[in-house]
Amino acid sequence: MVVRQESAERADRIFHALADATRREIVALTLAGEYSVSDLARRFPMSFAAVQKHVAVLEQAGLVTKERQGREQRVRGSADSLREAHRLLDQLADVWRGRIDRIGAILADPDPDPDPDPDTHPHPVVDAGAHLVPRDGKEHCHDRDRRSEES
Repeated sequence: MVVRQESAERADRIFHALADATRREIVALTLAGEYSVSDLARRFPMSFAAVQKHVAVLEQAGLVTKERQGREQRVRGSADSLREAHRLLDQLADVWRGRIDRIGAILADPDPDPDPDPDTHPHPVVDAGAHLVPRDGKEHCHDRDRRSEES
């Protein structure tokens, strides 16, 4: 149970991080090459501190790694984390495809009545004489009384 909860929390962090367009662009850039936080900050119309915060969110999600090289923080994207996000999305897609297939099967069924034996069905049906009779075809005394009251 704990493993499942940790996995769900990790998925939440990954998808939260990827929900922002700036962070997605940072991931794309850092998968193609390594950048310093300063280099990234120059590419976006926001403060250095804002880019640092975006990088921190990505790092917490495991989508990028930071490594200090002298005075610079170098950022590199993690393809493994993106593959994990892709795997999680595939699992969700499989769940929804299964649900859609089941809905399609229900809608395609011309006889939604799950009762396999209609002769045991207690509900009356309309016969050619346009009056209700039970499925067993027998007329009951209360049926005769009702018809005589109607005439």
